[in-house]
Amino acid sequence: MQGTSITFLPGLILHSHNFIYLLLLFFKSEKEEGHKALFHYLGPPAGTELDSSMDGEQTQELPLIDLVTIQAATNNFSDENKLGQGGFGPVYKGKLSDGKEIAVKRLSRSSGQGLEEFKNEVTLIAKLQHRNLVRLLYCCIERGEKLLIYEYMPNTSLDVFIFDPDKRSQLGWERRQNIVYGIAKGLVYLHEDSRLRIIHRDMKASNVLLDHEMNPKISDFGMARFLGGNQSQINTNRVVGTYGYMAPEYAMGGLFSVKSDVYSFGVLLLEIVSGKRNNGLYLPRHAHSLLAYAWGLWCEGKALELIDPLLARSNPASEVFRWIHIGLLCVQEDAADRPTMSSVILMLGSESMALPQPTQPGFFVARAVAESNISSASAKICSNNELTISTLEPR
Repeated sequence: MQGTSITFLPGLILHSHNFIYLLLLFFKSEKEEGHKALFHYLGPPAGTELDSSMDGEQTQELPLIDLVTIQAATNNFSDENKLGQGGFGPVYKGKLSDGKEIAVKRLSRSSGQGLEEFKNEVTLIAKLQHRNLVRLLYCCIERGEKLLIYEYMPNTSLDVFIFDPDKRSQLGWERRQNIVYGIAKGLVYLHEDSRLRIIHRDMKASNVLLDHEMNPKISDFGMARFLGGNQSQINTNRVVGTYGYMAPEYAMGGLFSVKSDVYSFGVLLLEIVSGKRNNGLYLPRHAHSLLAYAWGLWCEGKALELIDPLLARSNPASEVFRWIHIGLLCVQEDAADRPTMSSVILMLGSESMALPQPTQPGFFVARAVAESNISSASAKICSNNELTISTLEPR
């Protein structure tokens, strides 16, 4: 790359029964005298186990970029270039000497959680390539700095648009369709098609970035975990993520699986259709969550009232109704009842495919439940003709 100093070195993965060791070797800084090598050791991301299919494999070469180049690109991490602040640390916009725009995630030196996130992103996303996943370009580890450099997304994140009354008008039905399909395809890749079976664990609107054509790209893999061998789920004592998007079995019991991401996707789908946050304080009828509100409307046969008024003239009602139906299937309380993401894509794309009736979501609000005359003590299915059918299966 003209005008940019980059050193390409192999990131080696050495395997033992329970560990992945990422060794970033021989990082050379032009400002250091001679050819001193900086050895930096990153231990295994917390809670991960080795996938036996990875034994003996190595990652692709890990592109490293020097700190001086990043300092110049971000005007020495100036506040004017700051895009936001996350659990990992601040994120800055930058421009390399060849004009390429980048986003730089800078690990907060005081954040122990950030170090774990850094290790996760380096070890996981470097192996992933999909048009609906944000692309890791470079890594920088120098003089105490730990930086991840990503492709820059000029339209920022989905939450900036979907929850803003003015900007939301730019998201017509076709554009929202494209965003939903893109997120779904990215999750199918993570769950089924990538070399690793990855659970994102923090799917939310702010972690969906939008490129210059408003195509969605899933970002922030700091909390992601992969399933090794024949694992279908993992139990953890460290529950991380965002309340409102977290599946109940994970938030309350630390149990996560691909169905945890399906739950988060269902919340996102309902937010995209309605233009409302799941935990918004402006929800009507005193509902304390979007899921409670959507479920109440569904049981009353009024699901179409959930639709964003800005979509009133630009959407086929039958299709939007179907998407609300799919969203409710994804957020069902019992993880076994939720579809897989590959099934979700089939459901989204087929008007003739029969859909099962959804059961009550996890984390709905008692007040909304009382108003809708729905028992929280038993699992029930509300049909779209306002009949309530009790299930016979014990919970």
